[in-house]
Amino acid sequence: MGIVSEYIREQTRYTKQELAEKFKLSYMETDTLIRNLKSVGILYSVNNKSGQTELSELLDSDLVVTDEISDQCLYVFKYVGIIAVGNSVIKCFPKYLSVYSEENIKKNIVPLKEMQQVIKVLNRYAAKEQIVNMYNGDSRDMRFNELAVILHILNDYFEYGLYVNDDEIIESNGEGAILWDKTINEGFAFIQDNVPYYLDVYTRRTVDNENDFFQRLHTIVLTLCSKQLIDSGLMELFEMEPLDLSDEKISDLGEVEYILYRLQSELNIQFNTRKQLLLKTIYTYLAQERAKEGTYGLSLFGTNSFHRVWEQVCADVFDNKLETKLKYINVPNDISSVYDKECTLKSLIEKPHWFGYSENSGKYYQTKDTDDTLIPDLISVYYNEDKAHFAIFDAKYYCILLRENEPPINQPGVGDITKQYLYQLAYKKFVKDAGIDCVTNCFLMPTQGEEVIKCGLAKMDMLNSLGLEPIQIRLLPARKMFDFYLNRETIKITELDL
Repeated sequence: MGIVSEYIREQTRYTKQELAEKFKLSYMETDTLIRNLKSVGILYSVNNKSGQTELSELLDSDLVVTDEISDQCLYVFKYVGIIAVGNSVIKCFPKYLSVYSEENIKKNIVPLKEMQQVIKVLNRYAAKEQIVNMYNGDSRDMRFNELAVILHILNDYFEYGLYVNDDEIIESNGEGAILWDKTINEGFAFIQDNVPYYLDVYTRRTVDNENDFFQRLHTIVLTLCSKQLIDSGLMELFEMEPLDLSDEKISDLGEVEYILYRLQSELNIQFNTRKQLLLKTIYTYLAQERAKEGTYGLSLFGTNSFHRVWEQVCADVFDNKLETKLKYINVPNDISSVYDKECTLKSLIEKPHWFGYSENSGKYYQTKDTDDTLIPDLISVYYNEDKAHFAIFDAKYYCILLRENEPPINQPGVGDITKQYLYQLAYKKFVKDAGIDCVTNCFLMPTQGEEVIKCGLAKMDMLNSLGLEPIQIRLLPARKMFDFYLNRETIKITELDL
């Protein structure tokens, strides 16, 4: 059977039967699929009980902790990105895209444009690591991540082109740089007014060696990688052009062991960082290739922690000041006599103090403070109508549902609410000293809509009685947020209507 490529919505509850039908698998094959995905923390089992279909969060009370695969459980994907496992390609789109239901997907109404954008966001988010995740799983169950390797090889080509080893050619009276040592030592000169004149000079120019072994290998591997993406139905998703650079096969260059030996030898003499990484990636691709019949590989591109991506997007788009030195933050009052202006807003939050007790002296003694403390996702300091505002934001990757006279669904927990209040309490003195007029607490959540939605608020009266602000909730258009993030642009806080 060929490759089956299908969309899956993150956090949607699926039965084993639904997964089997969706990916055209037998029950035994479905068991293998579930087992493989559970082993790397992508798929979770939850209790099949009333209300589960409305949830977009994994609740500890609902998780089924067992290695057994049961028809009585529901299965939840905690992942955003691409999963290639066996002959199944799973395209997991974010949970806030609720318009793309299973019914719409069957009608071929799919989140292609949104997924293309999400992949770009994941690429930018991961770019700071500057590594290729060639393996996934833990040390007990390491698996070759072929998809990550293929994407690196293709992206490297689209950015830098083919692998090139240059040949140097020395010629007489050429257009390259003059080799003066060789010209003086080996050339003929005549002297006029004690100045030597050379009738012929030796020059050096560099040409690409198009028949280079490694360039031929590179074109073959690129063609194979492109074909694999086409066969998997992923070429359009990653917005890449198909490549057909070579009619040769790997075997035309020799046995795999010989090619790996040549790659290792080239690595020993290659000092260009980009070329080193490319050679290592091609080496891994050839050494670990799973194209043999009967294998059951697992390749990943994405994350099971998309909430961290959302946090970073919000921090960048709203110009996070948490790590900014106080001297660069515009506040009404001069605070130089009270605060070290080289400090950051983050450093102002008090750390816990721990004390031990001595039986001998009957006294307490203080230990060294740890770095653990309260850390908000982002802080913004801005002016609106000549008033200074201090906004404390927490980026929450939730699909909250608030209905009149009904319990909330998919809401942040009480711990999230109390922490948000404590963030304001932690900055209460600084806000007063700086002469800031207004303080705002707010949760930022993604939505598939096109406009900012004033969703509601959360509050606890006992904390409001301390002069702390309730926590407002804003639903932000994820598509626009991602556009700003990818373009490295910021949004004015005033657009949130706090």
